[in-house]
Amino acid sequence: MPRLLLVMRTRTYRAKAFLRAAERVGVDVTVAAEREQPLARLTHGATVALDFADPTEAQAEIKAFASEYPLTAVVGVDDDTTVLAAQLAAALGVPHNSIESVKAARYKDVMRLALAETEGVLSPAFWLLDTRDDPRIFAQRAPYPVVLKPLSLAASRGVIRANDPDEFVAAFAEVVSILGVSDLDAGDPGAMRIMVEEFIPGVEVALEGLLVDGLLKPLALFDKPDALDGPYFEETIYVTPSRLPPDAQELIVQSAQRAARALGLCRGPVHAELRLNDRGAWIVEVAARSIGGQCSSTLRFGDGFVDARTSLEELILRQAAGLDLQSLEREREPSGVMMIPIPAGGVLQSIQGVDLARSVDGITEVSITIPCGERVEPLPRGGRYLGFIFARAATAEAVEAALREAHARLSIEIVRP
Repeated sequence: MPRLLLVMRTRTYRAKAFLRAAERVGVDVTVAAEREQPLARLTHGATVALDFADPTEAQAEIKAFASEYPLTAVVGVDDDTTVLAAQLAAALGVPHNSIESVKAARYKDVMRLALAETEGVLSPAFWLLDTRDDPRIFAQRAPYPVVLKPLSLAASRGVIRANDPDEFVAAFAEVVSILGVSDLDAGDPGAMRIMVEEFIPGVEVALEGLLVDGLLKPLALFDKPDALDGPYFEETIYVTPSRLPPDAQELIVQSAQRAARALGLCRGPVHAELRLNDRGAWIVEVAARSIGGQCSSTLRFGDGFVDARTSLEELILRQAAGLDLQSLEREREPSGVMMIPIPAGGVLQSIQGVDLARSVDGITEVSITIPCGERVEPLPRGGRYLGFIFARAATAEAVEAALREAHARLSIEIVRP
């Protein structure tokens, strides 16, 4: 039986979905985490603790582990484990995207450089600043509006729009502060750099796909019906299938394909964010991993009964293990998810109305992921959501309406310190 190595942080949302998928696919898995898991000594081969901050040491550790438990493939689950997963796969000599291509997808500046050199790919102009730079100098010549971004934080954390020099200086200070309290490793090249991009107006979408021998197989295209114009860029609602015209959808897929090829990615999951305007489809991001959080629960593939349909994680694991992918056709029923935003900073006291939200026609689940009593922080500082609301309905419009109604029924109490 194939054994796959899943590289993930202990805080990930994604563990349950991947472990359930492994059971359904019928493969053994080992979870590689940054620290030893409880009961690890009682479950031989199920987990391995690696030093995520030291790739050389982690590669030596996994080679020693694989001498006892041979590994067929390595899958990086989250943004901050994709590069390490490629390095571990290279050390083991199993199929993988090149380390350079995964780094290009992981670090925004490397991605922008690669895309800027690729014909037929629309990518915004960008500039790099050091966190020790005086922001007032660049602020006087920036082509407003612009967007400031950390190089390697995820979930829109630290992404801020500036429309004039005063806003730029304030945004720069905020991003520097966010980087100062982030959990980036000291050697991460993104810990001391800030990227400035021209702001691209337009409708934003998310494309979920699978690269097979370099060819991008589109799995789902999500509309993002809430405008993402700043000053912060908190994602809320995803709905699929997209309501965009077929020619626009094809343009998006082709743009993502060219971008993935420009980065050198050739296999495995791809999560791409794009903006569509009258000039074409602009690449916001191409990540060498699947959709984050619990959002993959919106996706089911194949033509069987609901319980027999295939999850996104099953497709990823089947490809990694060299098994038949079966159907890549998403079910016909529209679906969607709302990432419940954090409205204010403070201590989460209570979330009322969850049962009322679940009773909305079309809502399939409301999952609260932060327990009461914990401190919460909204964007641009926060990196978490309060939870997720899921819906399925006869039309994409009905899915969106159900998500908004369910969210309106929640009453969130946060006490400021």
